[in-house]
Amino acid sequence: MNLILFDPAELAAPLPRGDPRAAHILGVLRRQPGESFDAGLINGPRGKGTLVSVGPEALTLAFAWGPAPPPLDPITLLIGLPRPQTARDILREATSLGVFALDFFPAEKGEPGYARSTLWSSGEWRRHVVAGAEQAFDTRLPEVSHGRPLPEILAALPPAGTRLALDNYESPSALSSASVSLPVVLAAGPERGWSAAERTLLRAHGFAFVHLGPRVLRAETAVIAAVAVIRAKLGLL
Repeated sequence: MNLILFDPAELAAPLPRGDPRAAHILGVLRRQPGESFDAGLINGPRGKGTLVSVGPEALTLAFAWGPAPPPLDPITLLIGLPRPQTARDILREATSLGVFALDFFPAEKGEPGYARSTLWSSGEWRRHVVAGAEQAFDTRLPEVSHGRPLPEILAALPPAGTRLALDNYESPSALSSASVSLPVVLAAGPERGWSAAERTLLRAHGFAFVHLGPRVLRAETAVIAAVAVIRAKLGLL
């Protein structure tokens, strides 16, 4: 953890010794009472936390807040629901790169069982988003949705900006040669690729199909590589 994040509701209570953040403060950072660490309030300011005391059951902490970090970059990802481990990687790494929103949708060639994973039903997904923000030393979390159908997501998109879809099979040009302006919406299909109907739907909503070169990449690698290319083209790296 480069930054330890807290929900506002947690600030008034001691931090239980069993919490991973307590273990990090004591075992990794090796803080002693009176020493400070980098802390942040989720979707709020960054600042310093101070370890006031260490009890048998909990840590007592105090906080001093500074300014909030800048808003997230207006980059939205539309992702065909992948296998849970792939989704975990995308949630964490896309958050680290500062995307604004991630919409995981049930794709026609996707595996229906992925939508029933405990990753989504238990709320586990949020833990990976928080970990990505902590890695990036940021407090802001992207908006995340899962299960909405692709037509509904497309109908709600803002009208301006750039719309791109990754596709190994029907892409006339590379992402590196595409013209990009904010806001950006990047669509990536499931591991088995887009269906013909989904390609037609995306084109009808103004998406240009692009590729990342001749190599076939894992879904999580393709998404993160594409976000990095887009950020570089926009001068955000």
